[in-house]
Amino acid sequence: MATTSSVLDISSIVSQLMAVERRPLTKLAAREAGYQARLSAYGSVKGAVSSFQAALQALNSPSKFQSVTATASDSAVFSASATSTAVPGTYSIEVATLAQPQKLVAAGQASSSAAIGGGTATTVTFDFGTISGGTLANGVYSGASFVSNGDGTKSITIDSSNNSLLGIRDAINAAKIGVAATIVNDGSGSPYRLALAADHNGVDQSLKISVSGDAAIDSLLAHDPGGVQNLTETAAAQNANLKINGVTVTKTSNTISDAVEGVTLNLNKVTSSPASLTVARDTNSIKASINSFVKAYNELSGTLKNVSAYDAAAKKGAILQGDATVRSLQTQLRAMIGAPVEGAPGDLKTLASIGITFQKDGTLGVDQGKLSTAIADHFDEIASLFTTVGSSTDSLVSFSSGTRSTKAGSYALDVTQVATQGKTVGKTISVPLVIAAGSNDTLNLSIDGVGASVELSPGTYTTAGALAAELQTKINGAAALSGAGVSVAVSESAGKLTITSVKYGSGSTVLISGGTAEVSLGLDGDAPSDGVDVAGTIAGVTASGSGQVLTASSGEATGLAIVVNGGTLGSRGRLHYSQGYAATLNSWASAVLDSDSIISARTDGIDRSIKDVAKRRSEFEARLVNMEKRYRAQFVALDSMLASMNNTSNYLTQQLANLPGNQKS
Repeated sequence: MATTSSVLDISSIVSQLMAVERRPLTKLAAREAGYQARLSAYGSVKGAVSSFQAALQALNSPSKFQSVTATASDSAVFSASATSTAVPGTYSIEVATLAQPQKLVAAGQASSSAAIGGGTATTVTFDFGTISGGTLANGVYSGASFVSNGDGTKSITIDSSNNSLLGIRDAINAAKIGVAATIVNDGSGSPYRLALAADHNGVDQSLKISVSGDAAIDSLLAHDPGGVQNLTETAAAQNANLKINGVTVTKTSNTISDAVEGVTLNLNKVTSSPASLTVARDTNSIKASINSFVKAYNELSGTLKNVSAYDAAAKKGAILQGDATVRSLQTQLRAMIGAPVEGAPGDLKTLASIGITFQKDGTLGVDQGKLSTAIADHFDEIASLFTTVGSSTDSLVSFSSGTRSTKAGSYALDVTQVATQGKTVGKTISVPLVIAAGSNDTLNLSIDGVGASVELSPGTYTTAGALAAELQTKINGAAALSGAGVSVAVSESAGKLTITSVKYGSGSTVLISGGTAEVSLGLDGDAPSDGVDVAGTIAGVTASGSGQVLTASSGEATGLAIVVNGGTLGSRGRLHYSQGYAATLNSWASAVLDSDSIISARTDGIDRSIKDVAKRRSEFEARLVNMEKRYRAQFVALDSMLASMNNTSNYLTQQLANLPGNQKS
């Protein structure tokens, strides 16, 4: 029998059959592509909401809608800037003197690197204060006195490693004590002179330098404007003196931010004639902020429309056409835009009141004329229409903050206790008082629970006020206290010292625990009293007090925090709290982008569907592999059978042809 050969094109037959079997995979791919397209569309929506929120956050500040400008008639004389609290108007500015720092110079030395003195460890102490009285001639005061400004003394050490002009200069600069040191060569026989300049302007920044140690260093640097002066003053410390609308103003800096409310002046030079300052409402900036709000809304609205609209020309709907989630977002947006602002204190309650209305295509449009009129007539109310704003009818009560839980509204405030500071009051002390090193110069105390020990500077204190200034300087300069952000104010009345913590509330305490100066300062029998927190009710509900801050802990005002700066007990008026469109829409955007939002629920569902399709495809592909093996095996068997039958047919044909009756003669 002949060898069998293939009768069927098995590969072609199996491929065609498998192509038919694979058709469900095409449907699964199309379904997955649809899911991916919807997921991408939702991603576009989330991106648009996120961009919308970013724009809202940039606008959710009252200052964006209360901008004012400050313009100088002569920028060579001064420049100016203003905040929203500045009152529009024109101000006359006359600058008589500019603030400047004190500058001192030491006696000349033959060398800048040669040793001065014997190298004995020497303490050089710098104090800043005011020079009063006396006369100044050739850089030296006579009959003057020096009073420390209470900011604390700073010291450096000079010894054999740095007892040259170069070493002293570097030690002063490295210590960063508020003095800049340089060396000037004046070209004389002893040309090298140490020059000192205070870092800060103002008459209370004059220098007193005390030296303890090497006599040569003392002769070079010791400088007391009320006594021996070994340095020569080349420039006196000076305040800025000016007139604003004819009112004399004196400041220690050429940058003045507390003369005209809300205005910062930067003085540049003395005037020979008055210059003018014009403060005006920055309506262009306010319009730009409002137009930015409208633009941000329209961009989000456009995205929602594009992913869900029907294109009549193309006769095709967008991927999210008819989607309930998108419809819900559109409905929520329009409802919030159309609703009035609750709790707004003025006449402006809606966007329509300033000329912002819906157009036929669903976008927002701005009537610029109506907007300009609204800004001109209701300037102080614009901010409450867009941002979170809190205000009080009591000048000693101010808005601090609110939360997402705080409802807009007007709330009554009743104060049952105002916050106080911890303090202690000493006994009457006798002056003049001599503080001697190692004898009566230390005081141990605790401020707001932080302990420290301070050491007073030796000397004779002629007044209780001088002692108060010294004690305040040393307490506030203590590392343990300053590191913890703790400070005090020390005052004197009728010879008694009072130490008061700057902190308010129950954590504010001042306790004296000993020290060699306790008796001398009259603090051995002091009367301490701890601070207390503010207490009261907001909207009739007991609020939580911490220092001067009173916070509503329940009710519609929950989370509303206010600052009570003293005043009387009892009813303190009302608190107006409103959340404008930028604020409420920002909260809405946060909710939409949260992990449990309706968009997240939809995208999570789509993700699950995509994973389900992938699983079904994987399972179906596994079945197709087995199916192809089965088809191939079946057709191989059929092909073998057909080949065998062909061989049998050929054999029989040959045999029949060889029969005697079939042979030709």
